[in-house]
Amino acid sequence: MKSLLSLGFLINVCSAAFTAEPVNMTHTYKTVGDVKIEADVYRPDDATVRPVVVWIHGGALITGNKAGVPKNLLDLCRDEGCALVSIDYRLAPEVKLPEIIADLDDAFAWLRKDGPKLLHIDPDRMVVTGGSAGGYLTLMAGVRVKPRPRAIVAYWGYGDVDGEWYTKPSEHYRTTVPLVPKDEAYKGVGGKVLTGSEPGLDFKPRSRFYLYCRQNGIWTKEVTGFDPSDTKKLDPYCPVRNVTAEYPATMLVHGTVDTDVPYQLSVNMANEFERKKVPYELVTVEGAGHGLSGGDKKLVAEAHEKALAFIKKSLK
Repeated sequence: MKSLLSLGFLINVCSAAFTAEPVNMTHTYKTVGDVKIEADVYRPDDATVRPVVVWIHGGALITGNKAGVPKNLLDLCRDEGCALVSIDYRLAPEVKLPEIIADLDDAFAWLRKDGPKLLHIDPDRMVVTGGSAGGYLTLMAGVRVKPRPRAIVAYWGYGDVDGEWYTKPSEHYRTTVPLVPKDEAYKGVGGKVLTGSEPGLDFKPRSRFYLYCRQNGIWTKEVTGFDPSDTKKLDPYCPVRNVTAEYPATMLVHGTVDTDVPYQLSVNMANEFERKKVPYELVTVEGAGHGLSGGDKKLVAEAHEKALAFIKKSLK
């Protein structure tokens, strides 16, 4: 990665790689102060009760928004007659991880309570999926959402927020991108609370802040609000430490040379699923980076087809 443009691709890979169809409906599922937190709903304009796929966007919990829905996922839902709901959440560092997870909890509570009548969905037929930080939140949904989703698909996600990959300076980001000055990094954040869907919002300053965090190994502290050494406080926010036998069936998709979220993070989740006898599949793409960038096109296509087939099967 040699430019900020490349960094933007890595952070928003799921947003940039596909073009979303027009939104059918936008609903506010939660209001905090003057901040409306919304969800986009894609579905036919009818009252037929349909299964639902929930998409959670990536962006290191710092950037991104609900508009970045993969086109292949939208196409699958259209072809299979499913609804798709893409959720926003408040972004760090203006809020910290516990508040983001509270948004996650409240989004699913809203889907279960209001979804059947308001959206004509069946929350008992639900698959949750997301990429990168959205993959992390997807894995958190497997821990926190009750009743459990039928299945989970985490694209290049992670099961901890306090490993050395996030708490130590990243050699990759320090050597492939010019170092971001501290004053520039913090100038781009720290204002009003955002969800990412504000009209005209420029993500570049927030991406620069993310880059600064990775170059200096401070992402965990800035995003979670906890000291990385305080594992007791961070444990509840690390899915890999909270897997039980009741965890939903899961597919993990990851490239082996991911320089943003190490492939080992998906391996660690797979090992926990194996220990707890949770049905899972780890789809590995050799030689692919974050978002499966740079991977063999045939292997990348096969990985996406496996994920879509898993979602389709899980919704039946």
